[in-house]
Amino acid sequence: MKTSTDTRQRLLDSARELLYSRSYGNVGVKEICDMAGVQKGSFYHFFPSKQELTLAVLDEFFIISKQEIFSRSFRPEWSGMQQLKALLENIYVFQKSTKEQIGKTLGCPYGNMSSEMSTQDEIIRQRLNGLLQQMEMSLKTALDQALHEGEIAPCNTAATAAAMFAFIEGLMLLAKTRNDPELIREIGAAMLTIRIGEQAAT
Repeated sequence: MKTSTDTRQRLLDSARELLYSRSYGNVGVKEICDMAGVQKGSFYHFFPSKQELTLAVLDEFFIISKQEIFSRSFRPEWSGMQQLKALLENIYVFQKSTKEQIGKTLGCPYGNMSSEMSTQDEIIRQRLNGLLQQMEMSLKTALDQALHEGEIAPCNTAATAAAMFAFIEGLMLLAKTRNDPELIREIGAAMLTIRIGEQAAT
């Protein structure tokens, strides 16, 4: 017997797949319900609006990103630079796997949604910004460790993390545009050379 939890999860899974492979504006509530095998009335029982569903989907993407990419990359027993190298590799593996499954390189779900919705919906923009900042902080933590262990010269780790994260987002956009995840491996290592400023004296 299907439970309400099952129904809600089917809606989330369907919305996540449709929104990631297409776009917010191109996907309607009816299509999400049809894919999930759920009546439209049940949709509104769980989610007052498509916006609310999208916010929940973004949180789901965050959980998946942590499991599939960030937890596998930012391992405390590794050096800071090893963690950043692992991040690039795990992003590549994720994007390559997606291409093998559906024939398309989909890029970053947050970058995709940000490009479409940041000027259209302030609530969605704020959620995206918060989640992206949490991801960026993982890069800063790795850089702080690398600095402490003498792997890198003094730099502004916050600004460097932001620049590295911007590089990654741009790289995934390029890989999506060219439908070629191999670009992540071919030029991703350039991210590791980015340095911004010097660490402020304390």
